[in-house]
Amino acid sequence: MDRRELLKMIVAATGAAMVGLPALAAGQSATTGSKAAFSAADISMLDEIAETILPRTTTPGAKDAGAGPFMALFVTDCYTPRQQAIFRAGLVDIDKRAGGRFVSLPSQARSELLRTLDAEARAHVVEVTETGAAEEGEAAPHYFTMIKQLVIFGFFTSKVGATEVLKYVAVPGRYDGDLAYTPGTPAWGTS
Repeated sequence: MDRRELLKMIVAATGAAMVGLPALAAGQSATTGSKAAFSAADISMLDEIAETILPRTTTPGAKDAGAGPFMALFVTDCYTPRQQAIFRAGLVDIDKRAGGRFVSLPSQARSELLRTLDAEARAHVVEVTETGAAEEGEAAPHYFTMIKQLVIFGFFTSKVGATEVLKYVAVPGRYDGDLAYTPGTPAWGTS
C-alpha cells in the first residue's frame, strides 16, 4: 500500500480530506507563532483514544505504534493555529463528556463515547478543497474527524503498522504481477 492509497483510505473512513496535509506535503510548518506543546496527560489521553479506535488484538494496537506522541507532534507542526484550537477544544470536550477524564472510563464506555463522536463527525461533513483545507472563513472539520485521521495515518505509517499489520518487504525485488490472492491476506505496506 502506498501513501496515496492510505490517504484514500483515510478519506473513505472519515469522510474528509486529511487535515494538515498541505503543510506536511510542503515540508514546512503550518504555524508561524509559538508552538504550545502537549502535556504528558494530553499525550496519554491521545494514546488511550487511539487505542480505543485501533485496539491491540492479534496485531499491535495504536498505542504500540506510538500514536499519542505522533498525533501531538503532527498537530503542533502541521495544523494551523485554528485547526490546533479546534483539536485542543475537542480534547477538552471529550473529557467533559466523559464526566471528567476520558482515561478513567472503562473500555466499554470509551467505545460508546467515541461511537457517538464518530456519528456526530459524520453528520458534520465539511466540504474541503483537494488540498485538505477548508476555504478561509468556512466551517472546519469536526475535531473527531481530525483525531480519527491522525490515528489511522499515524498507525499505518509507523514501523509497527507497516511491518506487523500490513505485508512489508524492506527491499523490493523483482516485479511479480501475478500473485495468488488468499482471502484475509493483509494489504502491502511501504515506508
